[in-house]
Amino acid sequence: MDKKTPLSPKIILASSSIYRQKQLAQFGIRFSSVSPNINENAYNEETPHDLAIRLSKQKAATVAERLACEKTQMEHHHLIIGSDQTAEIDNQLLGKPLSYDNAINQLKLCSGRTVTFYSGLAVLDTKTQQTYAQAITTAVQFRALNDKDIHSYIKIDNPIYCAGSFKCESLGISLFDHIHSDDPSALVGLPLIALNKLFLRFNFNILDNQIQLA
Repeated sequence: MDKKTPLSPKIILASSSIYRQKQLAQFGIRFSSVSPNINENAYNEETPHDLAIRLSKQKAATVAERLACEKTQMEHHHLIIGSDQTAEIDNQLLGKPLSYDNAINQLKLCSGRTVTFYSGLAVLDTKTQQTYAQAITTAVQFRALNDKDIHSYIKIDNPIYCAGSFKCESLGISLFDHIHSDDPSALVGLPLIALNKLFLRFNFNILDNQIQLA
C-alpha cells in the first residue's frame, strides 16, 4: 500500500501590512494574513537589530498561540511568518513618526546621511514548535534633501506609519542616493530571499506549491 504524501503546511503571514502581503504574493503560494496586534515598544537598552528579531518572533508566536486556541485550526500544520523593521542613525532608533511634524524632523535628520535598517524575519513551525529567525541589514544613503523636497514627499506619500518616514515601494525611492543590502526586497518590509531560505529549512519549496503552474 502506497504511503500518503504528507500535506504541505498552511502558510500564515502574521501581519496586516498590505505591502508585506503583496510581497509574499510574489511567491505564487496560498497564504492567509492575521494581524498579531502586539506591543512594539523597545525594551531598555535593546538594540534596533535585536528589537527587529524579537518582534518578528513575537508576532509569529502570538498568532501560533491564537491558532492553538481554535479547535478548527489546532490539528493543522502551519508555517507562520513574522516580520518587523527597525532603523537607526548614530545609534538612535528611528521609529514610526506618527505625525507630519515628526516625519519632517526624521527626514531632515536623514538628509545626506546613511541610515541602517534591520528587517527582522521569523518562521515558526506549529508542528515542531521550532522557530528560525534573523535580521537582514540594509544601508540606505539618503541624498541631500531640502525643505521643499521633504514637505512635498510627505504630502504625496504620507509615510507617517513607516520607520524612517518613507515608503521605498512608492515615491520614497526618490529620496535615496544608493542602497546596500544582500536582499533588495528587505527594505520594503519582508525579505523574500531570506524567507525562501527559511522555508527550505522547513522542507517547504515554493516551486512545488504554486497556485497555478505555468
